[in-house]
Amino acid sequence: QVQLVESGGGLVQAGGSLRLSCAASGSIFSMNTMTWYRQAPGKQRELVARITSDGSLGYADSVKGRFTISRDIAKNTVYLQMNSLKPEDTAVYYCNAAEGPPHFRSYWGQGTQVTVSS
Repeated sequence: QVQLVESGGGLVQAGGSLRLSCAASGSIFSMNTMTWYRQAPGKQRELVARITSDGSLGYADSVKGRFTISRDIAKNTVYLQMNSLKPEDTAVYYCNAAEGPPHFRSYWGQGTQVTVSS
């Protein structure tokens, strides 16, 4: 069982930056993929950025060039550095950890609110 705790959200003006953290109670090294999602009011949850066990990165088109996902395996923590924030980035940001075979379990954090004012 892995527990995830997100932190680092808050209120920021457009153009500003925030760094989100996702601290895992267990080893993230064993996770197949660590992913940041977000959900804005009235919208579906969407993928923001992911990092796989081999270090491959992926981003939503809307955040490419502005957001960077990284990890510190020793600290069992995944980060999301968000720069040049826009009002449309306002959402609750969630961290997800996905196991590979044989169990394919998925774990979620409680989310952290990011609000970008114009």
